[in-house]
Amino acid sequence: MTMHVKELSIRIKREAKDGRFQIATTIVFCLSIAFLVLVLGMIINDHFKKYVIYEDLSFSSLNAFPPQIFPPSQSPTQRCMQKCDTTSNRSFEEWISPKDVWHTMSDRELMWRASMVPRIFDSPFNRTPKVAFMFLTRGKLPLAPFWEMFFKGNEGLFSIYLHTSPEFTHEPPESSVFYKRRIPSKLVQWGRPSMIDAERRLLANALLDFTNQRFVLLSETCIPIFNFSTVYNYLMNSNQSFLSTFDDPRPIGRGRYNKRMGPTISLSDWRKGSQWFEANRELAIAIVSDVEYYPIFRNHCLPPCYMDEHYLPTLVNKVCPNLTSNRTVTWTDWSEGGSHPRMFTRNDVTEEFLDRVRSGFNCTYNGEMRSICSLFARKFHPSTLQPLLRIAPKLLGFNP
Repeated sequence: MTMHVKELSIRIKREAKDGRFQIATTIVFCLSIAFLVLVLGMIINDHFKKYVIYEDLSFSSLNAFPPQIFPPSQSPTQRCMQKCDTTSNRSFEEWISPKDVWHTMSDRELMWRASMVPRIFDSPFNRTPKVAFMFLTRGKLPLAPFWEMFFKGNEGLFSIYLHTSPEFTHEPPESSVFYKRRIPSKLVQWGRPSMIDAERRLLANALLDFTNQRFVLLSETCIPIFNFSTVYNYLMNSNQSFLSTFDDPRPIGRGRYNKRMGPTISLSDWRKGSQWFEANRELAIAIVSDVEYYPIFRNHCLPPCYMDEHYLPTLVNKVCPNLTSNRTVTWTDWSEGGSHPRMFTRNDVTEEFLDRVRSGFNCTYNGEMRSICSLFARKFHPSTLQPLLRIAPKLLGFNP
């Protein structure tokens, strides 16, 4: 009996010892699992944070407008309107065709906004296509009364944009077509990249109006040499833009090429052309959207290389040569040579002279030969205003 009790006691102690071991083992196992889960959770959490931060930064860098939180009750159209315009409660029509050209966007934000392209061809509004007249000027337009006569009676078919010196704040009378048409402008220096900055700024502001379909760059010395209906129809019916681009083998052409532009821009890509261009909407968007070639020109095309003579012709040759007719519609007299064209004064302006400019040349238009090649002319001194106004009733008649 004593032996049996002793053996029973030993067995009970052994089983108790084994039980404690199993419990300890179980505890260690559970703690190990918990530790692994904790470590795994920390790793996943860290990666998730990096992903969210990266996505947030990427979205912010690409979007010129702050993210919006829309109530569930808003319709898709309302959400689009609120996202696209965070500055005021504009109507859809005002967003499509802004009446106020002044804004607080930076150039980077402006170019991004202007590069938007609707992917639905069928527009939800009645669109009458307009011509955007973009004036690159220092201050007042000395020939403004002549332009007023040109635009009169054609409201709704054109838009006007003025890029002036920043310090210029003069406003014409409210009755003028130039009233409150100045865009946010910066200092421009001839022959410097700031000239192209101004041209791109004008294009970008004009592109904010979706009804603008043709874009003309003009200076304060430019004049129209046909009436508005002729200019409008000529541009709207054209299959191409009017931006000259040609290969000039002379020192003032290829000689300005900088080898540091390669390999992105080669000598065979290099082109020259007139600064004064006309572009359709597709080409205008291509110009403001360029982030590849513009920095190269800005860094390596400095006097005696002039960006206003080479950047756009080379860009068009590289990315969209089929969009231009390789000629300009702004006539200029370079017969006297030198770095600047001839300036016409009061005594130069006669009906005979203007008729020669209007119809003294032949060119190709939509694949056919035409005698109307230029729609505008430069450079006209302020003293030419009075003779131009005298000739205008006949020159700008409805039967050009």
